[in-house]
Amino acid sequence: MPKLLFSKIRIYEFKDLIQNVKKPRRIDILLSRTRRKKDVQCILVHKTKDDPCTSKLSSQDDNKLQPTLEKLLRDKKSLAAFQTFLQSEFSEENIDFWLACEDFRGTTSTDDLYWKAEKIYQEFLHPKAHQEVNVDHYIREKIKRSLENPSPSCLDEAQQHVYRLMERDSCPRFFHSAAYLSLRRKTRTLWYM
Repeated sequence: MPKLLFSKIRIYEFKDLIQNVKKPRRIDILLSRTRRKKDVQCILVHKTKDDPCTSKLSSQDDNKLQPTLEKLLRDKKSLAAFQTFLQSEFSEENIDFWLACEDFRGTTSTDDLYWKAEKIYQEFLHPKAHQEVNVDHYIREKIKRSLENPSPSCLDEAQQHVYRLMERDSCPRFFHSAAYLSLRRKTRTLWYM
């Protein structure tokens, strides 16, 4: 007896139950799909019509999330990682020059201005410099003339030129490098701890 789980009577009871259940017709299935589709389209239309600023907000949020060279240079850990990356690519002279210019800009003493300007010129701008940066001849000559009476802003044009070079060339490569991705992962995990 235990071998028979379903008797003939039980099978007939199931058949009766199945017949009593209303089966959906094809037309009902199609109509319900179109209704759901229209409902979703209406929701989407109302969402976009109600809030016209959503596209502006999302692009602003994307800009906040996008890494930039300016944000990179402000953060000490990111700056150190960027310097290490540039050293691995043998192009650290740009960031070194930019940092030297930032230090020079903060100088107030005229004696310090003179020797710092001369040092920066000899190290980065002189044609035979060990760490020569890629600056055009016009800017180089302008800085050479201003070395006689340097001002805190005499290196600004060269600094901006090098900044744009880093922004267009080195920075995008860094943001796609494994060093930057691991730095982001580390900062995320530290944020949660």
